[in-house]
Amino acid sequence: MVVPVILAGGSGTRLWPLSRELHPKQLIGLIDEYTMLQNTVLRLDGFEGMARPIVICNENHRFMVAEQLRSIGIDPLAIMLEPVGRNTAPALAAAAIKALEIDDNPTLLVLPADHTITYTEKLYDAMREGVALAETGRLITFGIVPESPETGYGYIRKGAPMDNGDAVVIDRFVEKPDFDTAKGYVASGDYCWNSGMFMFGSQEVLGEMERFVPEIVSACRGAVEKGTSDLDFFRLDHDTFSACPEDSIDYAVMEKTDKGVMIPLSAGWNDVGSWDAIWQIGEKDAEGNVLKGDVVTHDVSSSLLQAESRMIAAIGIEDMIVVETKDAVLVAPRDRGQDVKKIVNQLKANTRNEAQLHTVVYRPWGSYEGIDNSDRFQVKRITVKPGAELSLQKHFHRAEHWVVVRGTAIVTRDDEKILLKEDESTYISLGTVHRLENPGKIPLELIEVQSGSYLGEDDIVRLEDNYGR
Repeated sequence: MVVPVILAGGSGTRLWPLSRELHPKQLIGLIDEYTMLQNTVLRLDGFEGMARPIVICNENHRFMVAEQLRSIGIDPLAIMLEPVGRNTAPALAAAAIKALEIDDNPTLLVLPADHTITYTEKLYDAMREGVALAETGRLITFGIVPESPETGYGYIRKGAPMDNGDAVVIDRFVEKPDFDTAKGYVASGDYCWNSGMFMFGSQEVLGEMERFVPEIVSACRGAVEKGTSDLDFFRLDHDTFSACPEDSIDYAVMEKTDKGVMIPLSAGWNDVGSWDAIWQIGEKDAEGNVLKGDVVTHDVSSSLLQAESRMIAAIGIEDMIVVETKDAVLVAPRDRGQDVKKIVNQLKANTRNEAQLHTVVYRPWGSYEGIDNSDRFQVKRITVKPGAELSLQKHFHRAEHWVVVRGTAIVTRDDEKILLKEDESTYISLGTVHRLENPGKIPLELIEVQSGSYLGEDDIVRLEDNYGR
């Protein structure tokens, strides 16, 4: 049995402003109509003997992950919630322990949720070889055959070839090199990019972790044993997992084990780690531009221009990135895409919302979008999915006025319930216990006007909630 373990954490800061901390790149449709997470799961559909996936993500993304899997018909073995990020070694230890609940020694296929692969059959060929090696106790990493001297990836040096197939013993891992060193690596043919994709038996990887980082295994066993199931999710115990040392599977195991092998993979792989990567894999026009949205150009070449909410007009630029969203615009040379994270760090240092949120914020019941705001008021557009309802709640610092513009709403106000149709409204005074429901078959849309001395999202006292918040 092969159990996919999908690593869906991370914030994707280098793809800001489209990727935000609370809505990162793996949950966005960057390439086609599916999100990166959905494409990662769907990519495995044609591989024989594949079990349902274990998806690992953090608390803030859990409902988006569950909804995206549900919308493509995937019922995961588990959506494991990390209370804090501890890098890949603890995440995989917890997944291996959880996988042992369904089989004596399932083979784990570890895939980050934010990669693209063009040639699926080549991936399948490598996976079949990996399954055979994993059954002999080997720990496999998939090394990407390099197409250019990249400085943004770590590299793996090939050792002696295995008896059959393409696999080689791992000679050593090397850190991200400078450009001249990377050129030498590629020219030698002795190195592959470190993809972060792995395959190994659950018992074997736990055994090697017991050997090299026993404190991680001990903490993860405790976090799973004390963990709790909640709706679609399995919550690792907060205190136990938080006390776990932080380490990557590369440092913790793969660089130390004598069981490690690498399967070179040439399958059109890209980790979509920057806007330049989006340009590289995008469909280009005659001038080498990748254009998305309402974009008008004159004398523009080799550039990526992406408009989300309004028109972009560009004249006389070359090798540039221009990305527009409702609340931010990024302009940068294509070869400076790695520096986008420095902008995000500045935004975080200044506690700017643009680092965390889009103007549209997704919730398990639907979404809301900020339209206008000032010191003592803000206006939102709220959309509630059919059959969904918000928590029963109250506020200490704000009142709310709701106007239904589409659909039908049931509104709870203290002890009364009222039915609101289109063009009807109600007022929720400060301190009133209230709830909003959509009993209909179409999305409910309403305009909410908040007024008061404090309008932060943390001024919510939840009395009942279907989503365990």
